[in-house]
Amino acid sequence: MTSAYPQDWPATVVEGRVPQALWSEIRDLLAAAEDSDGNPSLSEQTTVLMRSPQTRSEELLTVAVHALDDTAGSSAPEDLAGLAAIAFAPDGSGVAELAVHPNYRNQGVGMRLVEAVRELRGAAGFTGLKAWSHGNHEAAAELAATYGFVAERQLWKMVLVRHPHEAEGPLPDGVTIRPFRPGQDEDAWLEANRAAFANHPEQGALRRSDLEARMAEDWFDPAGFFLAVDPEDRILGFHWTKVHPAHGEHRAIGEVYAVGVVPEAQGRGLGRALTLHGIDHLHGQGLATVMLYTDADNRAAVALYRRLGFTLWDQDILYAPAGAAR
Repeated sequence: MTSAYPQDWPATVVEGRVPQALWSEIRDLLAAAEDSDGNPSLSEQTTVLMRSPQTRSEELLTVAVHALDDTAGSSAPEDLAGLAAIAFAPDGSGVAELAVHPNYRNQGVGMRLVEAVRELRGAAGFTGLKAWSHGNHEAAAELAATYGFVAERQLWKMVLVRHPHEAEGPLPDGVTIRPFRPGQDEDAWLEANRAAFANHPEQGALRRSDLEARMAEDWFDPAGFFLAVDPEDRILGFHWTKVHPAHGEHRAIGEVYAVGVVPEAQGRGLGRALTLHGIDHLHGQGLATVMLYTDADNRAAVALYRRLGFTLWDQDILYAPAGAAR
């Protein structure tokens, strides 16, 4: 039996890496939420920060709210009902994400989390935050409106439900595609990634520790991480694919995880060729459906993906205080 008043439920605050015991609870909550929603509640980078021993206190703030079991007046913490996580950039700006367990929705847990964050950050710190809504559920939109946040950025999730039935694009002269070599290509790839995504707020900021954390995940497969190289083996572009395993009622699905081309190799069809190469690989793994993320205002990327047969499936929305949204 739980208390009917989420505002009375205790909040645990963690700066930096999340302790293993709490991470186990968070992992279970995130799995339940994704099974219910069909979308992850937190970005991959946030979960990487939660688990990485290299995460510093100034990089991540996590607030976990447990439901109270007040049976016979015990007032003991029960299930993890929800959590808020704020990932901070080097300049001090922060982006928040919320997750609420399906068993505790429509009870005010989201507002309890926001109030806890506002109390911790103070008025100035709170209004300096932005917040992702993955899947842009109605409850998230309502919560954002309650606190004066408006949509600033749209991240589209696009899906290909059939093979594009077109051959891989021709590679520029002297360019070949080979798999990523763990233990050899990390630094060169990070340099190419920074160049290709110099203006991207998340992808372009990946560090060696971020890459290694992803390489340690069960889903990582170097055979699906393709590098386009010149005759001197310099990386000109890449297509990192990912496979999301089946869970609950959701089938396994492939992902165009990251496609990038360094500036000096752009404009020669390399991005298209790499994209098709990775899609063919995913279909060869028996995955009929392939998805990807792209910014809605990236017209060139959206146009390319539409030509390849991708259609809009869902979207994530980045919210910002009304006065700060650009």
